[in-house]
Amino acid sequence: MKKARKFLIGTTVAAAGVGAVTAISYKLTKKLLNVAMDREMPKGIYENKEKLYGSTEIKNFMAELDAGAEKLLGADCETVEIVSHDGLRLVGHWYNCPSAKRVLVAMHGWRSTWARDFSLISDFWHESGCSVLYAEQRGQGNSDGDYIGFGLLERYDCLDWINWAIEKTEGKLPVYLGGVSMGATTVLMTAGLDLPENVCGIVADCGFTSPHAIWKHVVENNLHMSYNGFRGAIASDLCKKRINMGAGDYSTLDAMQVCPVPVLFIHGTDDRFVPIEMTYENYKHCVAPKDLLVVPGAEHGMSYYLGKEQYEQKIRDFWNKYD
Repeated sequence: MKKARKFLIGTTVAAAGVGAVTAISYKLTKKLLNVAMDREMPKGIYENKEKLYGSTEIKNFMAELDAGAEKLLGADCETVEIVSHDGLRLVGHWYNCPSAKRVLVAMHGWRSTWARDFSLISDFWHESGCSVLYAEQRGQGNSDGDYIGFGLLERYDCLDWINWAIEKTEGKLPVYLGGVSMGATTVLMTAGLDLPENVCGIVADCGFTSPHAIWKHVVENNLHMSYNGFRGAIASDLCKKRINMGAGDYSTLDAMQVCPVPVLFIHGTDDRFVPIEMTYENYKHCVAPKDLLVVPGAEHGMSYYLGKEQYEQKIRDFWNKYD
């Protein structure tokens, strides 16, 4: 009887211990998802941003982006609005180019802004004859939305902006999609939708493959915590409760297997936020005409900053081939 009692007590204690660990894991994973997806930035995130990106060297680059953003914000852009497929008010900025040769739909990255992410390349685009629609991604900036969807929802917004740009230019110009980081993932995922005939190509700079893949990489490699099956399942479940899609329900790899337009993939070798292997995966799965630019030594989003000449030449060649 005593042995049975001891066994029962031991079993109860063990179960309580497992329950406590489970509760702690759930709480921590929920906090990470708040950082990833919620519009409102949790306190302390900016203090730890260098840890997420993996390097303090990126500080100088970020300072250049901030300076360039002030210039782009002062450009003669028209602020425009559309209503998304699910009823959100989305804000964009139309930078018209007289005698434009083509239209770009530009999607910025995670917890960033249109003016910041494209501040360095905007002059090149404008001088090259591009009218640009700079979108403000849902859940960020002036656009509506409580959550950031990591491309799962934003791909539909991108399609809405494509249709807006085509109507704006009366369907007379070729349209290209461009994005950086989460914006690159957005435009790549958009390729899995029914694209209008005007869309001629995609330029994707350092995009990840799926929310699940990038969360796993950042948690394990940048935050140095485990992202086992249990935590991954919690994250996917929390994601689904927010946006009605799980973290692994769709990926750029799915889109690339049906992609109907040419894609130029770009990535830096030293990217520790989104590993270059994800771009290699996207390139491998892409069934459309494709090209790849790898910039040695470039960290996350720094390929244009460090490899401006080759970056611009690659894009010129891409336009010349597919306009």
